[in-house]
Amino acid sequence: MGELEIGKQMPKRAELHNHLGGAVDPPIMWSIAHNQGIKLPSKDYWDFEDLITIGRHEQYNSVKEIDQKFYYWTELIQSSPYAIETSVKSVIGGGYRKCNIVVHELRFCPMKRNRGGEQDLDHIITAAIRGMDRAILEYPQVKAGLILMMDRSLTYQQNKIIIEKAVKYKHKGIVGIDLAGPQKKNFKMKAHLDLFKKAKKAGLGVTIHTGEEGRLTEMKFVVDYIKPQRIGHGILAWQDKELMKKLVKQKITLEICPTSNLKSGVADSLNHLKKMIQTLYQYKVSLTINTDGPEMYKTNVYKEQQLLINQKILTKAEVSQCFKNGFRASFVK
Repeated sequence: MGELEIGKQMPKRAELHNHLGGAVDPPIMWSIAHNQGIKLPSKDYWDFEDLITIGRHEQYNSVKEIDQKFYYWTELIQSSPYAIETSVKSVIGGGYRKCNIVVHELRFCPMKRNRGGEQDLDHIITAAIRGMDRAILEYPQVKAGLILMMDRSLTYQQNKIIIEKAVKYKHKGIVGIDLAGPQKKNFKMKAHLDLFKKAKKAGLGVTIHTGEEGRLTEMKFVVDYIKPQRIGHGILAWQDKELMKKLVKQKITLEICPTSNLKSGVADSLNHLKKMIQTLYQYKVSLTINTDGPEMYKTNVYKEQQLLINQKILTKAEVSQCFKNGFRASFVK
């Protein structure tokens, strides 16, 4: 795990929590936008890169703030079959070349890639599958899968359609479902309980964004009634001993994204992040290391592991265990 690791010297890694909207190299996004004739707010590439990435010294106060500022343009640019196929292919291939990611799960919300109904969802989803298949043809060492995301900003009916599409394409590369988006007062997790049950019954993996912000009430409901295999982030569980014990008992794995948690203000300092992660680890909660969106946060899984090691948040052996957890908890079989 040293600084000189390159090519085949790199250990094999798994990444389970990677949003397509934050994962594509900005020059590729720039070209996709121009190929589709999308009018961008600036004709200067460097302005565009600043628009879709978070700089080293930038800091935000909430998940909502980051979601509103950065995802509008990436979702718009990726809203066509051509764009999403190109995007998916680039991320899976790039992950293997840069970090030796040999198990790669990539997630996106198809309903936010169809331009308000202008584009057909089936075309968007099958294009994403084509992009994944093309990447695997080029890099046969990689196993990959796609996760379709519901969102707190969508209606129940829209989220129901996403689950139906996930079930429809389960045998073509859709390996799981997710629910994401900033917390909203009018969103009720309980109202979506039957959708998670349908996904589980179909054999899809279930992961849910919760325990990243706000109170732990929602995460407790998720653990008690939905019982997903994994939880996106979930880092705030460190505050509740009983909740951590339940995570261990039910073998629920957390998808930890260190830089993302720092940039969004979930952890207000490295010391705060250290306390969170070390507490979870001490309670034997299964943790994995992920980026959330490597290009948006200007990181990758190697940099994330080095952050944890260099800041003495986890040891090399503990980081290695996190990657082993990733292989074990993956929905890709």
